[in-house]
Amino acid sequence: MKERVLITGASGFIGYHIIQEALKNNLEVYAAIRKSSNIAHLKDLDIKYTYPDFGDVSSLKKELAENKYDYIIHAAGATKARSQEEYNTINAGYTQNLATAALESGIQLKKFVLLGSLAAVGPLNNLKEVLTENSIPNPVTAYGKSKLLGEEKLKAFATLNFTILKPTGVYGPRDKDIFIFFKQIARGLEPYIGHTEQKFSFLYVTDLAKATIKALFNGNKGTFILSDGKSYDRYQLAGFIKDSMGVKAIKFHLPVKFVKIIAYLSEKYCALNKKASTLNVEKLNELMAVSWHCDIGNARKDLGFEPEYDLKAGVAESIKWYKTNKWL
Repeated sequence: MKERVLITGASGFIGYHIIQEALKNNLEVYAAIRKSSNIAHLKDLDIKYTYPDFGDVSSLKKELAENKYDYIIHAAGATKARSQEEYNTINAGYTQNLATAALESGIQLKKFVLLGSLAAVGPLNNLKEVLTENSIPNPVTAYGKSKLLGEEKLKAFATLNFTILKPTGVYGPRDKDIFIFFKQIARGLEPYIGHTEQKFSFLYVTDLAKATIKALFNGNKGTFILSDGKSYDRYQLAGFIKDSMGVKAIKFHLPVKFVKIIAYLSEKYCALNKKASTLNVEKLNELMAVSWHCDIGNARKDLGFEPEYDLKAGVAESIKWYKTNKWL
């Protein structure tokens, strides 16, 4: 009999790839989605659907008791919200509710895996240090603060067997965020904010999916930072995109003050329309940070995580998918 896993955020970019990896590992997959979710890309997969209300612990307990999951992967969350409160409700409150239900439902849950974020740690302000699991958290966005709060809520459940994964910037097929930069390069534009020397880290989405499934079967509680194990200067992503696509782009640096004005106006415009802004003043704290260089030694040792793709290989695979699916 197959072991059963509940995957939240299943219709999203990362959720889709986790489903694929779970199926490869012979798990019975229950995809937690909203009634309004676009699931066209999931229709050919051998999975079952469920529609939990993360705001209602009682209904969550009923859902878990009925389906008796062996594992839970909580990948659902908000990357855009209109306020700190909204971020906290979704990224911390819902995590707390699901963990509460897991314990109170009476199911024999083997592992609860939370998809966190390196944003919960925050960046470094110098190029010499490296982020580790022991780094003192200093998130610089409302999103990062809410992800840190979600971790703290989960860690309060002493009797729950959980693992927290903290990936850096995730990219790959179906991503729409870093893809914006791919599109700009394809149009011949290579923009940067200011002239500060920077280090970035990245993680190809299938490597994240493999690490997530490995975490299900790792018996020890733990928190693990994930990346491809390398760091890159601010120009290397564009370099790999241009090389892979065989294009040239005009490199230019936008003044920091100008970008802050654009971000401020975007934020106010979206607020008037009761929407969350993709670019806001706070997000610039992450985009302009000096370093996101991180160490994945613990994930290698304890999860057996070994990334298959560095940025060059991952970019090439991403572009192949974007072109095949006519995104580029």
